[in-house]
Amino acid sequence: MRKKEQNEVWIMWIVKALLAAYVVTGILLIILALALYKFELNEGAVTAGVTAVYLISTFTGGLVVGKLAKVRRFLWGIVLGILYFALLLLVTVGIYRTFHGSSTEILVTFALCAGGGMAGGMIS
Repeated sequence: MRKKEQNEVWIMWIVKALLAAYVVTGILLIILALALYKFELNEGAVTAGVTAVYLISTFTGGLVVGKLAKVRRFLWGIVLGILYFALLLLVTVGIYRTFHGSSTEILVTFALCAGGGMAGGMIS
């Protein structure tokens, strides 16, 4: 396989996995919003729910990219988690025009996204 074709293949892996992760994110956030409305959840429960959404979504994306790559799956999972976090950060900056949260919260979110993607890649 030529170099250009190889680059196109791995880019498609990442795009498919990110799409899967963001579809899962959308579905889970809708479920979380419905739970918030129905059960009047407190702030701690919503924060835990959002954290779970990050983990489940990046895990799913890691599974997808790991199945597609078949080699170095944990590395592809980490890359997926980092890209998921980068897009999440871009959306946050786009909406709020600044970083939302402390640097510790941002680093924890980064670690959760990268770790979730890596775990999904390793399991695949």
